[in-house]
Amino acid sequence: MSSPSALPWLPTSWRGVIDSRVAESRRGITRCGRAALVALVLTQLVAIGVAVGAARAQECVVIDDFSTSKVGEFPAGWKVRKDEGRVVYTVQEEDGRRFLRALSKGLGIQAAKQYEWDLNRYPVLAWSWRPVEFPRGSDERNSKTNDSALAVYAVFPHTKFSLKSVKYIWSAVVPVGERLSSNMGLTQVRVLKSGTEGKGPWVEEHVNVREDYQKFFDVNEAPKPGGIAVLTDADDTHSQAQGDYAGFRVCAR
Repeated sequence: MSSPSALPWLPTSWRGVIDSRVAESRRGITRCGRAALVALVLTQLVAIGVAVGAARAQECVVIDDFSTSKVGEFPAGWKVRKDEGRVVYTVQEEDGRRFLRALSKGLGIQAAKQYEWDLNRYPVLAWSWRPVEFPRGSDERNSKTNDSALAVYAVFPHTKFSLKSVKYIWSAVVPVGERLSSNMGLTQVRVLKSGTEGKGPWVEEHVNVREDYQKFFDVNEAPKPGGIAVLTDADDTHSQAQGDYAGFRVCAR
C-alpha cells in the first residue's frame, strides 16, 4: 500500500488524518498478528499434549497376537495342564487376523502363557474375544454348571503349590459386574459380559488388573503377575463350548 503522504492529490489536512488511521491500522494488524501467533502456538502445544497423552494411553506391549504360531496348531509358548487340552486350543486365521480358537467338548482345561510384567507401569490387560457357542445350561454361580464360553485370567504367584487369579468371564446368564469366587477364594471372578446375543463380532476388553487385584484380595499392593490363561470349558455341563481370543497385551492405561 502506498503511504498517504505520497499521494499529492490529497488535501494537506486529510493526509495527517489518514497517516494516523493507517498507523493505528498497522498497530492493530500487528496486535492481531501477535495474538494469532500466540493462539497458534498454544493450539499446537495443546495438540502436542493431546498427542503425547494419546500415545501414552495407547502405550501397550504385546503378550501374544499369535502371529508366530502356525495356523491349525496349538499356540507356541503356551502350556496346558493336561495333554488332551492341546486339541481344545488351536490358532486360526480370518481376514488376515490370527487368533486362538477354543473348542471344548466336555472338557475343562486351561491354556496358559507365562509372562511377567510390571503392574505399576502396565496396570491394564487388554484383549479381544468373541463367543461362538455357550455351554448348555451354564451358570457360573453354581458349581454343577460352572462353565463359560470365554474366560481370561491374570495369574499371580501365591505359594509354592498354589496361585491366585483374577478371572474375567463372558457369562450366558450371570449379570455384568457380579463378583464370584472359586478355588477356596484364590480365584476371584469378575463378569465382564453377560448374555448370548453378542455372538459374532469381536469385542475389545480393557481391565485394570492392579485395581481389581487390590480390591478383590483386599491388599494395598499387587504382586507382579506371572502370566495369563484362558479357559473355554464344558465339563460341568457335559456339553460343548466354543470361543475365540485375540490380541493379548498389557497397557499403560
